[in-house]
Amino acid sequence: MTSPVGFTLVQLRYFLVAAECGSMTEASAELHIAQSAVSAAVYNLERDLHVQLFIRRRGRGLTLTPAGERLRQQARELLARAREVEREARGDGETISGPVAVGCFVTLAPHYLPALFGECTSRYPGIEIDVAESETDQLIDALRAGRIDFALTYDLGLPGDLELRSETIARAPAYVIVPADHPLAGRDSVELTELAAEPLVLLDLPHSRDYFRSLVAATGTAPDVRYRTQSYETVRSLVARGLGYSVLNQRPATSQTYGGGEIAELELRDESPALEVKLAYVEGMTQTARAQAVMRLLREIGARRAAA
Repeated sequence: MTSPVGFTLVQLRYFLVAAECGSMTEASAELHIAQSAVSAAVYNLERDLHVQLFIRRRGRGLTLTPAGERLRQQARELLARAREVEREARGDGETISGPVAVGCFVTLAPHYLPALFGECTSRYPGIEIDVAESETDQLIDALRAGRIDFALTYDLGLPGDLELRSETIARAPAYVIVPADHPLAGRDSVELTELAAEPLVLLDLPHSRDYFRSLVAATGTAPDVRYRTQSYETVRSLVARGLGYSVLNQRPATSQTYGGGEIAELELRDESPALEVKLAYVEGMTQTARAQAVMRLLREIGARRAAA
């Protein structure tokens, strides 16, 4: 016979709301209960677990302790699992529904999210996908803080520690874009040394910029970075205007740009590492059934893009 658990799901819920609000007063308003009930639940939870979950400072609200940070993530997982158990017990467990928080690297979003939303709406209409588009470092912070269930990102900048795990769902080789009327535009492939005298339009995102510059530097030439932008589509539009060439990884379905110009894509003959598109998540975190369903959809989309 197992020993009884010394805390309740209600205590965990009140703790989680207080942690999100940073204030007992705001938590009580959120929960529509007396502040004393929230305070008592958190106090009893700390007593039962023998840990301090909050640092309380008058006039400055609540600050989570390291133990509180860990419990916040665990409480989210446990409450999500409890909701799934409840649905199954009621007989509606076959219907996967509820929110899934997904982090997405900003340049991957237009290539993966439309297909993801379309297929999820068709196959799992009860799932609500909430996407946070950002760069790698911000996605890692969101994963560790428990703000997202998992992230769709490149392998660039992912830490090698044991806290995060990742799996590759697609590989994206580098390729070159030039204006449609460029002398090399009629070719199928190119070496970067053939463009060494021309300016490089750089996709200037953390980690990405280092990757693109390293590809050019590997040829023994110094890239002439004349224009920088953090927008994928602005890179394409600048190239279409004849302001230089660029190196990218994801391929849009059209050669037309927002500015009305056109670019040509050339395979890269230089030996260069393809970027890996990955699903990243916290080690040991139990994904909900709905999060697992969304991850399966992304694996399918990644496989189709890789085969195209």
